[in-house]
Amino acid sequence: MLANRLPNWMKVSIPGGTRYLEVRSLLRNGNLSTVCEEAHCPNIGECWDSGTATFMILGSICTWRCHYCAVTTGRPNAVDLEEPLRLAYAVARLGLRHCVITSVTREDLPDGGASIFAECIRTIRAKIPLCDIEVLVPDFRGDVASLQRVLDAAPAILNHNIETVRRVFNNVRPKGDYDRSLLLLQRAKELTKEIPTKSGIMVGLGETWSEVLQTMRDLRSVGCELLTIGQYLRPSERHAAVAKYYHPEEFSALEEAGGRLGFLHVAAGPLVRSSFRAAQQAAAAKIGSNKPVFAK
Repeated sequence: MLANRLPNWMKVSIPGGTRYLEVRSLLRNGNLSTVCEEAHCPNIGECWDSGTATFMILGSICTWRCHYCAVTTGRPNAVDLEEPLRLAYAVARLGLRHCVITSVTREDLPDGGASIFAECIRTIRAKIPLCDIEVLVPDFRGDVASLQRVLDAAPAILNHNIETVRRVFNNVRPKGDYDRSLLLLQRAKELTKEIPTKSGIMVGLGETWSEVLQTMRDLRSVGCELLTIGQYLRPSERHAAVAKYYHPEEFSALEEAGGRLGFLHVAAGPLVRSSFRAAQQAAAAKIGSNKPVFAK
């Protein structure tokens, strides 16, 4: 049976606070995109009210059409070489100490946009040296040189979302590849052991509990250290239907399972997204202990 009605624990306040409006104005004036808006993130109010945002570079048009994603699909515009500088200015104005940068998938670019990721990292670091920079990258179609280009810029965290379990993967992400995503995370650890790797899973797309646990084991097998698990929400009637709304207690159980598997930090909850409270997760993972830390 398909899940149609949102449970009480999925409801959030309508955004619109003073800080929210300031962030929105800054982004508009800087001609910057955020995944917060493009992906209809339910946490936009909380994040923007706290002065944080997840920046989406390389435009707002994606060359992939994933059946869970609200980002527009089509032919992207030309690469904006001024974007890294405008992004660094926005990060400085917001006073961020942890910045998350993601992008649309750009199959039209030879390196998948890796050079722009690297330039954003370098430009932000030059302007705000104390800001930790987390990148959430596409799979670069398995191109190791593109991945190396990003790693050479030394982000604080390298994130790539596996998104869902192996059986469901091709149904909702037809241009992706489950094993290619795992291989990217594995190669990232092989190329630069000092940079923590991170991934994210959506639940509610028809997977089983045992499949979620297996995906978590697959991520640990390639050295992934940080994990987010959140509820899939259907952006529109054109997107994949929600098969189930997980109860908060089930998310707590997944956090505990992640701890037993050896993740340094697991953030699991109905509204958790790959960059939700990313600064707190990164800070917890830096604790000088290999014991897992659970987000509440």
